[in-house]
Amino acid sequence: MITQVHPVFLAVVCVALTTFAQIALKLGVSGTRAQQALVDKDWMAFLWSAASSPPIIFGVAAYTASAVLWLFVLAKVEVSFAYPFVAVGFLLVMAFGAMYLGESVTWVRVLGTVLVVGGVLLVARS
Repeated sequence: MITQVHPVFLAVVCVALTTFAQIALKLGVSGTRAQQALVDKDWMAFLWSAASSPPIIFGVAAYTASAVLWLFVLAKVEVSFAYPFVAVGFLLVMAFGAMYLGESVTWVRVLGTVLVVGGVLLVARS
């Protein structure tokens, strides 16, 4: 049963799911139909393109699954212990964005992300 799974493992799964969700959502709104709808300022076409896009459907499903699992995490541990795991998502999204979306990763972006993660970890330890 899900309630017997270690909350740290569940937190890591949640972070992975939200990372995959971010990448999927970006892929979905980067498609030709969505981009053309934005150029045309046709918000309904954009929303329809998003709602019918498999990557966006996957992204929303991944976010939903992550939120449900997160409830189990919060039921088992203090939020101040659990939430710093979310900071790992910043690193993962940056890495996957660079690897799969071709996004640029400058040293300033890396440093900023590392500082955010470090700050969150310091707060978690306090």
